[in-house]
Amino acid sequence: MNLELDQDGHLVDYTIWNEPVAQELAKTLNLELSPWHFEVLQAVRQFYQQFGHSPATRPLIKFLMKTVDPKIDNALLQDKFNTGLVARHLSRLAGIPKPANCL
Repeated sequence: MNLELDQDGHLVDYTIWNEPVAQELAKTLNLELSPWHFEVLQAVRQFYQQFGHSPATRPLIKFLMKTVDPKIDNALLQDKFNTGLVARHLSRLAGIPKPANCL
């Protein structure tokens, strides 16, 4: 799969995102995406569409607690997505731009 990515590894065109694209992006984290992962990534995309920007970690977790599972926290996301950079990598896997506050 040949995806057009920016210098940070995010899709240039977020509208081409789908589950195979997400799985291809997840290879960089040695991650096999499950239905739970896709539910979280769809919620990340919903955040982007609703608020017009990629979420920082705290607002993202609050949003996921309301829309996906009240038990979601930073530690769970770090564990399930094999990363310490939750907002950045979930945004990347969801096909949306890098959050503004990420280096």
